[in-house]
Amino acid sequence: MEVRQVSEDVAGISQNLQTKVQQYRGTGVNFGDLLKEKVVPQEVKFSAHAENRIKSRGIELDKELKQKIDKAVRDVASKGGRDALIFADKSAFIVNVASRTVITAIDSGSFKENVFTNIDSAAIV
Repeated sequence: MEVRQVSEDVAGISQNLQTKVQQYRGTGVNFGDLLKEKVVPQEVKFSAHAENRIKSRGIELDKELKQKIDKAVRDVASKGGRDALIFADKSAFIVNVASRTVITAIDSGSFKENVFTNIDSAAIV
């Protein structure tokens, strides 16, 4: 590919980007907010396995506990954690931080019987 062709391709891409930027400027949408909405999930999700564990182990998962887990995941993410063990009053949760997904849940009766592996961080809520 010749330098002239590359230059023309880059100019075309630049023009396309400028057109997109102008389209969004008039909408009042903040780019950072748009990016967060599209890229970063807003709330922690629960895998099917975690939902089954929560149900079978009788773990009470109310709005307040979900908010605490969500905050803990944000805190762990801000410090570079990838897989976290989050301890609550009567339960614990293993969370994949990047996908913001609770992988499994443990009730307090099972704490002493379990070994937790493949985690790089922990939080107490």
